[in-house]
Amino acid sequence: MQRLRPNRLEGATPIPNLQKPPMPSITSPQNPRVKNAVRLRSRRHREKQGRILIDGTRELHRAIDAGVKLIETFVCESLCENDDAKHLLATLDSSGGEVLHVSESVFEKLAFGQRAEGILGVAEMPRPTLETIAPAENSLICVLEGVEKPGNFGAVLRSADAAGVSAVLMADARTDLYNPNAIRASLGTIFTVPVCEATSGDVLGWLRKNGFHIFTARVDGAVPYTEINYCRRAAIVLGNEATGLSSTWAGDDITAVSLPMLGVADSLNVSVTAAVLFYEALRQRMAD
Repeated sequence: MQRLRPNRLEGATPIPNLQKPPMPSITSPQNPRVKNAVRLRSRRHREKQGRILIDGTRELHRAIDAGVKLIETFVCESLCENDDAKHLLATLDSSGGEVLHVSESVFEKLAFGQRAEGILGVAEMPRPTLETIAPAENSLICVLEGVEKPGNFGAVLRSADAAGVSAVLMADARTDLYNPNAIRASLGTIFTVPVCEATSGDVLGWLRKNGFHIFTARVDGAVPYTEINYCRRAAIVLGNEATGLSSTWAGDDITAVSLPMLGVADSLNVSVTAAVLFYEALRQRMAD
């Protein structure tokens, strides 16, 4: 007797989609694409490949929103436990780049440090220049000269983003902009605040050309930081964690300011100094 296919009854409840998450397509840490991504922890390989690592859902969200071009994304769905990771996972296909599913052991090798949120992106390295910075009439710019620690750079970016600083310029940088530690410490604000790097001479020339009032933070600065008018086109310049600012930042059109130091320490961490100055500028501008 011929078997007949059963017809779906009208009004019947559809069978739910019980499709399981895709099995990892990459299970070996020796996979060439995994090895190339791991190499991006090195500045030399970031420059060589023209790519950067973006580790973390919040950082990836902000990079995508800023238009950073994703090349590939490594996903371990079993680690995508929080809502942000799940939401990002649902939108990855429309964000460009190839999505590669990996095992937990492979993702552990890819992830930076002990953080493992289940999603890590490889993106084309942005290459901003001074010419891409378009200052508004009353822009507040931060200049960091010779800063070595990517964590400090990232922390300054977080404060800059929070206080409405228009851009952060790295002068004679001793760390690259897209060090994974800088991206993480910035919480992804490196993609929301305009940044670029150049020589100290070029940055100073650009500030003068664009009519900025220049204020340097120095231990021996003659003017207390609260006595400066930041309600105009202004640049706050901070130096290396150990040696401070170079002689480039001395001139009749440059004002050295200081923060009070009442204890035995003779300086603050550069990111703390930046936050104090940014928020004094913000206080004045909000009052104005």
